[in-house]
Amino acid sequence: MRILLVEDEPRMASFIRKGLKQENYCVDLVADGISALQEAEASDYDLIILDIMLPGRDGIYVCRELRKRGLNTPILLLTARDAVEDKVQGLDNGADDYLTKPFSFEEFLARVRSLIRRDSQRKVTRIRIADLELDQLSHEVSRAGTKIPLTAKEYALLEYFMLNPNRVLTRAMLMEHVWDRNFDTLSNSIEVYINFLRKKIDKKFSQPLLHTLYSRGYMLSEEIP
Repeated sequence: MRILLVEDEPRMASFIRKGLKQENYCVDLVADGISALQEAEASDYDLIILDIMLPGRDGIYVCRELRKRGLNTPILLLTARDAVEDKVQGLDNGADDYLTKPFSFEEFLARVRSLIRRDSQRKVTRIRIADLELDQLSHEVSRAGTKIPLTAKEYALLEYFMLNPNRVLTRAMLMEHVWDRNFDTLSNSIEVYINFLRKKIDKKFSQPLLHTLYSRGYMLSEEIP
């Protein structure tokens, strides 16, 4: 899952970004309203976390403008303002949720998960392909009842595959959704992590699920494409 974080306070931005990455989210960071508008339109995000007090254009303006442009990505507003009028203004201008600073990081993560689930219109948190199962809440992965430990990047990669079963995912699509904008397009990291993931979810099992379609991309499927 890919998130755009818009926060101009360096310490807060670093804290949130680090915490989200530890939860296996891919995070792009910008620090002003104009950059937020540009990034939100240029890339496909699963969630936008938007501070209200921003240089250039404030978060309310950014939120309103994104909705006027037809962008339906979930937006979570963050602010130090706790007045009811401010919350109403944010929600009335297109925000999906509102969290006042300082906040519990556990509550913050719960709101992030809720917004992403709501947007994807998935009522369940467990995804299953054949005997491979992934729990989006606990981030546990198992196959045939055997738990499979994954790194944060391996988990993010597998989650994207399992949300798009039987679909060819190109290298560009994986870069867009699993890696952040600082990814070196000439790097072979995608191929390396595909191999890591394949060894963990396929190597010890008779039925391969992760397939390489040469010159096209990759697919997670019970059937051999």
